[in-house]
Order: sequence, then structure tokens, then C-alpha cells
Amino acid sequence: MNSQQIQELLQELTADGRRGVPALYEAEERLAHAEHALDTLEAKAFLDAEGAVAERNARARLASADARLARDLAKAQVNRVKMKLRMIEQEMMAAATASKLLQAEMRL
Repeated sequence: MNSQQIQELLQELTADGRRGVPALYEAEERLAHAEHALDTLEAKAFLDAEGAVAERNARARLASADARLARDLAKAQVNRVKMKLRMIEQEMMAAATASKLLQAEMRL
């Protein structure tokens, strides 16, 4: 890998990192909406249910299962974006290290 390739790689990774910030925001926003929908649906189902508290809780959880799945998928998306951003950061550090090694070799 030469210095030009390293520079291009760093530029690509920087651009990916810049795109990751709004992607993370959007994923977190979807998660917040999914959590709100789950909380609202579960609370309404609990209030509409009859019987003992444990039975009402069970009915409410059952009624909100699809919303819970949507929330869990939104959480997974947030985690995926965060992981991708960490990978980009690690790749940038590796490219910077390769650049320093190349500079050291050129001095020899």
C-alpha cells in the first residue's frame, strides 16, 4: 500500500464516518418512536384488560408483541450503526498506522 492509496482510504473512511452520524440519529429516532408506540400500546391494553394484575400484564404483553418486535428490531439497527461507526474508526486508525510505518520506511 502506497501513500496515495492510504490517503484515498482515509478519505473514503472519513466520508463513511460523516454519513454514519445522521444514520445513527435516524436509527435512534426510529427506536424512540418504536419505544413510544410499545409503551402506549401496552398501557392501553393493560387498562382495557380485565382480571388480576398478573393476567392483565400477560394480556397487555401479548397484545403488544408486534410493537415489542418492532422496538427490538429498531434497537438492533441502532446497535448495527454504532458497530459500523466503531469499525470505521478502527479502520482509520489502522490506515494511520500503516501511513506512519510507510513514512518510517521511507526515512530509512
